[in-house]
Amino acid sequence: MGVKKSDNDIILDVQMRGCANVQIFLDVQICVCANVRIFLIKGWVIHLHICTSSHLHIRRFAHPHICISAHPKKSAHLHIRTSAHYMILVTGATGFLGSELAIQLVNAGNAIRCTKRGSSVIPQLLIPYYDKIEWVDANMLDIFALEDALDGVTQVYHCAAWVSLMQKDKQAMIRTNVTGTANVVNLCTERNIRLLHVSSIAAIGQALRGKLINENTHLDETSEDDGYAISKLHSEMEVWRGIAEGLDAAIVNPSLIIGQNSGTAGTGQLFITVRRGLKFYTQGTGGFVDVEDVAKCMIALMNSEISSERYIISAENISYKNITSQIADGFGLERPSMLAKPWVMGLVWRSATVLATITGSDSKMDKVAAQTASLTNNYDNSKIKAAIGIEFKPISETVKEVCAALKK
Repeated sequence: MGVKKSDNDIILDVQMRGCANVQIFLDVQICVCANVRIFLIKGWVIHLHICTSSHLHIRRFAHPHICISAHPKKSAHLHIRTSAHYMILVTGATGFLGSELAIQLVNAGNAIRCTKRGSSVIPQLLIPYYDKIEWVDANMLDIFALEDALDGVTQVYHCAAWVSLMQKDKQAMIRTNVTGTANVVNLCTERNIRLLHVSSIAAIGQALRGKLINENTHLDETSEDDGYAISKLHSEMEVWRGIAEGLDAAIVNPSLIIGQNSGTAGTGQLFITVRRGLKFYTQGTGGFVDVEDVAKCMIALMNSEISSERYIISAENISYKNITSQIADGFGLERPSMLAKPWVMGLVWRSATVLATITGSDSKMDKVAAQTASLTNNYDNSKIKAAIGIEFKPISETVKEVCAALKK
């Protein structure tokens, strides 16, 4: 969009609209406190003073903050200040975690690019940030779209993944998640881009009875029937393969993520189920963490020197009886009081499968989901605490926030 007249002169076809943010598309090296003249199509000459603390490479997309110091007639003096020294890519930014991560990155003054599928809708909570995010359509299986999305990028947060506990999705989900991660890993390795990969506690195995699950607890794939867990394990293997080839990367394994913007999908469905009058609870235990804390941990790790490590991101280990009781309290409802033992959950998933077959709809419960609800999984979060000094938000506070948001 710009044509250089000399080393410091660039012709741009832009429209000035008062004191608004202007997107300038450049690909030039600008030295410290360089003066640049921009010639507008109407003959105006605007003198720009660009302040940086070091050499700044403004790539295809940046958000300089431009203030007009005088109303332009034939010329005006503009002061551009930018804190963005690089471009950050977030995959899966339309998801629950990805959108929270994008908000935190933008609020910290970063220039970010976010990927989404062509059919995806930008979440409502990201609409206020629309002019601060460059959105690109890029399926993780489309290598050419990914190449374009990574142009000028120095950091990648890979959040995109297909999440399902349904057996009917197993093979397609494994293929999609693993291949997509392999594509990201290959490109980041080739271009020397730092990667923060989002895995899951599903990719971490079971500990011995009475022991906490930590980063060294390995999943036994031969006895694992959860397609999502297998997909995340194999995706992690792709990241480790990249690390062996020179990739600068770290991995996070979040537990069950909750937050006031979860809506009715994912962990938000648990809140909806309790609100509808859930009477039963299961005997299992799981790890829970606030989505804001997960994003904070990811950013802290990305901006550290830590590489070739994986971290469990979990705030608290809570029984499902306890968490459903807290949710019921948040809605002012009676707590679930009847224990659904594993054999009861077995009947539930079998009945749900039969009903789905008769109606031709998707099953609301399958074998993997039913078994997971009765497992006792307690996670060790000491490694991430030692690495970045995070103090996790109490889950009781998050539960109250989610309930309040859903009651609006």
